[in-house]
Amino acid sequence: MQIVVLLVIAASLGYLVLSNLLTSKEVSNSEVDKTMNSKITYTFQKEGELVFANSNGGTISKIDIEIADDDTQRQVGLMMRRNMKLDQGMLFLFEEETYQSFWMKNTILPLDIIYVNSQKEIVTIYKNAKPYSEESLPSSKPAQYVVEVNAGYTDQFGINEGDKVVWRRD
Repeated sequence: MQIVVLLVIAASLGYLVLSNLLTSKEVSNSEVDKTMNSKITYTFQKEGELVFANSNGGTISKIDIEIADDDTQRQVGLMMRRNMKLDQGMLFLFEEETYQSFWMKNTILPLDIIYVNSQKEIVTIYKNAKPYSEESLPSSKPAQYVVEVNAGYTDQFGINEGDKVVWRRD
C-alpha cells in the first residue's frame, strides 16, 4: 500500500514538472522589467549631498544623493527607476579600493557612471550607459566609490577624470 501511494505521489510530481517544462515559454527581460516596473515605484530619498570639484578645488556642480552602502543597496542601485532629477544621483560606497564593474541590467534610465578612488579622485567615467545592457563597465583603475548620475550630466557640467568628489551624509 505504501509503495502504491509513493508511486502515485512520484507520478504526480513528475507530471507537474514535465507539464511545466513543456508548456513554459521564455520570458524576455523587457517583459519582466515591465511587470516589475508596473508594481514598484521608487521615490528619491535624499541621504546626503555630493560636490564635484575640479583639480584646483573649485566647485563644478552639486547633487543630492542616495547612498548605497550595503550589499543589497549596491546590487539594486538605480534599477527600475523611471526618472531622476538632474541634480540627483546615487553614491555607492565600498569597503575597499579595488577594480569595480557595473552593468545596466534592469536599469531604465541611461546613466553616466563615475568611478572614484580612495582619494576621492575620478578615475573612470562611462558616459551614456545603455539601459538594460548586461555589458560589463569596469573601472580602468582601482575605485572605492561609484557615482551614478543622469546620462549627459558629466558632459553638461564638464566633469572629467582627475576631478574630485566630496560628500556628506544628512
